[in-house]
Amino acid sequence: MKLSAREIAAHLNGEVEGNPDVTASGFARIEQGTQGTLCFLANPKYEEYLYKTGADIVIANKTFKLRQPVACTIVWVDDAYRGIATLLDVYATLNVVQKTGREFPSRVAWSAKVGKKCYIGAFAYIAKGAKVGNNVKIFPRVYIGNNATVGDNCILYPGATVYSGCHVGRSCILHAGAVVGSDGFGFAPDENKKYKKIPQIGNVIIEDDVELGANTCIDRATMGSTIIRSGVKLDNMVHIAHNVEIGKNTVMAALTGIAGSSKVGEGCMFGGQSGIIGHLTVGNNVSLTARAGVSSNIKDGETHMGFPNMPISSYRRSHVVFKSLPDLQKKVLQLERELSELKNK
Repeated sequence: MKLSAREIAAHLNGEVEGNPDVTASGFARIEQGTQGTLCFLANPKYEEYLYKTGADIVIANKTFKLRQPVACTIVWVDDAYRGIATLLDVYATLNVVQKTGREFPSRVAWSAKVGKKCYIGAFAYIAKGAKVGNNVKIFPRVYIGNNATVGDNCILYPGATVYSGCHVGRSCILHAGAVVGSDGFGFAPDENKKYKKIPQIGNVIIEDDVELGANTCIDRATMGSTIIRSGVKLDNMVHIAHNVEIGKNTVMAALTGIAGSSKVGEGCMFGGQSGIIGHLTVGNNVSLTARAGVSSNIKDGETHMGFPNMPISSYRRSHVVFKSLPDLQKKVLQLERELSELKNK
């Protein structure tokens, strides 16, 4: 794909500063830009690279003010990050491998239903009663269990697994090793303190336009359903436990874990390694910083950090005290010595 600065500006409703006819055929980070590449500048921390990048075209936020001349052509837009995402989406769509048909060996049960224009890779297995929609790409070693459903336009990358009775909506992406419908972690100790498995007879419902990262696991419900609402994006190695519900358009970074029966609202953003204990309610538009540990309910719109979690403003005030504890300890010990000396006089 080759695009001129003029075409990019028209596509993103931007303004060109420089040569509108210069073209780019690839993408690069702004600090690694070379001739023929397109870069973007959204974070002020990287502004210095704008003046020395070798890229031909840079997409930048209109809020930036040039402090010196640049060699590249700039396309000024309202949101450079969103703009580059739009162009990357176009690029990926044009360059995706349009596979169709069935490779062998693969197995499709006689009672399974597979839609039109699908691709089924080698060693994939589609079990009895499963339903696969149209234009679905099932890469090698994918397993789709009994009576599971996968909606139109989904992509299941190598090794992804959809257990029996689970539902994956339309236009979803399951990356390599993602597991939908593994057993919830349910065990009960007996009189000998041995753990007896509690059967997990529910399922997982994933709505439309959901993306699961590599090795992410969504546990099936003990009873009822674990539910991932539309638009949710989960990074690699995220774990969603049984009977959890994740609201629309919530995103979670890698190694996040949500314990059983907790409810997470819409539009939330969770940093990496954050976690929520079981049976809690997290409101809409909540943000958690990386490694936040949530042990209490959170209201709509709040940002929390730390373990145990607290509102970010409270945590920052407390952190000032945490950092000063060694000095405070020295002062307390010194005061104790001084008091002791006064008493002994």
